Amino acid sequence: MVISEGMAEVLRSLRLSGVNGVAQASVRALGAEGVALSLLVGASRMVEPLWCHPALSARFEELQFTLGEGPGHDAIRTGSPVLEPDLARVRPERWPALLPAARDMDVRGVCCFPLGIGAIRVGVLTVLCAPDRLPNDQQYADAAALAAALTVACLDEKRPDRRNSDTPDPGVTVPQTSSLHRAAVHQATGMVSVQLGVSMEVALLRLRAHAYAGGRPLGEVAQDVVARRLRFNDDMSGPNSPDGGKG
Repeated sequence: MVISEGMAEVLRSLRLSGVNGVAQASVRALGAEGVALSLLVGASRMVEPLWCHPALSARFEELQFTLGEGPGHDAIRTGSPVLEPDLARVRPERWPALLPAARDMDVRGVCCFPLGIGAIRVGVLTVLCAPDRLPNDQQYADAAALAAALTVACLDEKRPDRRNSDTPDPGVTVPQTSSLHRAAVHQATGMVSVQLGVSMEVALLRLRAHAYAGGRPLGEVAQDVVARRLRFNDDMSGPNSPDGGKG
């Protein structure tokens, strides 16, 4: 299917302004409730939000990161789009923690398109679907075209006017503390691994479980661990604040 005129304009802007210049236009062209672009960064390939619009998209990306589950994770893992325009129809056991939290956020549907070529994974484009109607074939075609163009733009280190890609659209959320939060999660995971004598994978699960139980972002919990305001003792006693929370 041929892309819409609105998406054609977005792709033209992408070539001129870089990846950070198309957030708001992408939301309009797709008729979506929100759009987020997240990239895989570092040796650990952790998901790092590049931009989100509007703020609802930023909150949903943080939710997926905290819980370690959701359509974005599945799209990156499989390399195939994950299209769930109506989360109410998704089996509860698929994303048991994410589904009720997404409902509380008033996120009704999500479509995630992986960014990559072959076995190379670059990131994921997350589209929040409008609650009053399901995405049509044109919107799917437009989103797939945008994901493909973003893949090329992110891989192409020699694209023209790359310096402009650091200037986002006005009103677009560009997470300023995201990198710091992700670095803290890495460090906290190692500390919890030592405290509990478990693998890094199990330590990260414990961090995520504690963040979910407390209704807090994973990055905040990780920063408490790094600052030694929170310590994971063992499976019997669980986390505690050894210094009374004074740091």
